[in-house]
Amino acid sequence: MLSRFLPADFDISKPVALIAGRGIYPKLLADAAREKGVEIRLIAFEDETTDELYQNFPDDQRSRFNVGKMGKWLKAIRDFDCGYAVAAGQIKPGKLFRGLKPDLKAASLLFKLKRRNADTIFGSIGEEIEARGVKQLDARIFLDDHMASQGLMTKRFEKIEDTYLNHGIEIATEMARLDVGQGVVVRKGTVIAVEAFEGTDPMLRRAGEFKTDQLVFVKTVKREQDYRFDVPVFGAQTLEVMREAGVSTAVLKSDSVIILDKENTIREASRLKIQLIGF
Repeated sequence: MLSRFLPADFDISKPVALIAGRGIYPKLLADAAREKGVEIRLIAFEDETTDELYQNFPDDQRSRFNVGKMGKWLKAIRDFDCGYAVAAGQIKPGKLFRGLKPDLKAASLLFKLKRRNADTIFGSIGEEIEARGVKQLDARIFLDDHMASQGLMTKRFEKIEDTYLNHGIEIATEMARLDVGQGVVVRKGTVIAVEAFEGTDPMLRRAGEFKTDQLVFVKTVKREQDYRFDVPVFGAQTLEVMREAGVSTAVLKSDSVIILDKENTIREASRLKIQLIGF
């Protein structure tokens, strides 16, 4: 099986356009797809997509644009004759609201939105892509082996009562339902910090200011998560921030949170004595 996150009618003969944001996530996806014999074409963004990934594609299989030049990169997907598109890697949140430099296509899309946030913007982009006959895919495709799994993924380094773990999961789930954020930090039944627009790392640093033990970071998803554009990730950078903040437990939604470079990340977590638990 290529990936359990692919549609049943996926046609391997049709190229997939990889719309690539920041970090190693797009490269992991591209490498995994190629290993399975899937053709990938790269839509890269200035100041977002890594040069390493860009150089990993031949000239005739890649294009790079300002993120706001939506008309141009939609045309590139068509010119590459792609049957599918997948978005991987974040765009700096501020770019959705400042310095976007939209072309006419992007400006028209933004003008139609009554609410402007990551969900509405990316959802509308997905509609534009699919209106051109290109199927927008779940961004977990080909990364089945990198998903958080149920139960303890490292050794147990700190005993946290199930009551407190469940409290954290309950709070994170409610925050996600309210579209506030997908992460929280709790301690023994008390909410220490909630993730909002600023992202995971600043939230973890705020939690670390309390200088206490038994801090639990919970990362989840919304009940109706749009996995085409919004897949939470956990990796080496988050581990390092957790270490600095003194947060020693991460509880991650299984089959929903991608652990970037999972084997090495779990090994590093073990070295730092940070326990990873899937729920």
